[in-house]
Amino acid sequence: MIRVAILGAGIGREHLQAYRKLPKLFDVRWIVDQDEARAESIRSGADFQVSGDIGTVLQDAQVDLIDICLPPQLHTDVAVQALGAGKHVICEKPLATSLKDVARIAVAQAAANRQVFPVFQYRWGPSLAQLRHLIALGLTGQPQVASLETHWSRDADYYAAPWRGTWAGENGGAVLGHAIHNHDLLTHIMGPVATVSAMASTRINDIETEDCAAISFTMENGSLATSSITLGAAFDRTRLRFVFEHLTATSGDAPYAPGSDPWRFEARDPSQQNSIDAAVAAAPDEAVGFEGFLSEVAKAVAGQENQAVRMADGRASIELVTAIYHAARTGQRVHLPIEDRHLLFDGWRP
Repeated sequence: MIRVAILGAGIGREHLQAYRKLPKLFDVRWIVDQDEARAESIRSGADFQVSGDIGTVLQDAQVDLIDICLPPQLHTDVAVQALGAGKHVICEKPLATSLKDVARIAVAQAAANRQVFPVFQYRWGPSLAQLRHLIALGLTGQPQVASLETHWSRDADYYAAPWRGTWAGENGGAVLGHAIHNHDLLTHIMGPVATVSAMASTRINDIETEDCAAISFTMENGSLATSSITLGAAFDRTRLRFVFEHLTATSGDAPYAPGSDPWRFEARDPSQQNSIDAAVAAAPDEAVGFEGFLSEVAKAVAGQENQAVRMADGRASIELVTAIYHAARTGQRVHLPIEDRHLLFDGWRP
């Protein structure tokens, strides 16, 4: 049983719901929020303590894991403190707001001999398990092209929270806070990014940060990808298409759990469709979203074989964000990896 403290009762509410589905693996002991009434509002009969003080929880020897669900600018310092207190760490996206801060977390992790799990829950769901199964069987062939659509709706009510839409509070806009999950899925399925070109603008809301972007990627394996992002759509929809040598995989349009909707897996050679359909039917089932993510965290903490998201994944995500912002501001095609002498290594805030 892994004993947990959740810091932040906003997105922490969704984390708590997933923990409740895994009662044999996790025991949520604390919810920490400056607004203790908000923390109480998500209790729904659960037996946890509420506090407005992070320090109290870090000193609790009965807590094994700190789940950070705080605004982005707090992630690094709190993660370092939690590791220093001997706790494992789950950290909501973004893991940090610079590659320099990712390095700080990595140093603290090594010193503490604890594990850090960046949150990328979009990786889990039956349809993504089916796609990974097809890849493992060699039925997809090489990746060729991918397209990502993060077409969501965010209005003035969403930005009523004073830290949202600001560089000081969020450290980024739609690229950092909304499309980051789909970009993680891109690299999860198609491998590392080699180069990035990007355009970004603020067209929808009266905010400091971007709410629209168009991005193109060249992957290390030579495949190509595009990402279209807006917060001005009439709906919240995520659509993904991965074109492989032997088949095309197309998602539904579930915005926050793309693996939950049925996907289409269509053979380029129609004579191979039956083999693909049979492999899809035989793929292992998988929990969706946070539940799937946390199940793998539990395996990792127990020292079992797992598919948990790791520090390297978190760093790759922040590296990609750095490259996107640099490309959008300079008009240059940016090559990865990003070295520590890069202009934005210490952060991309203007």
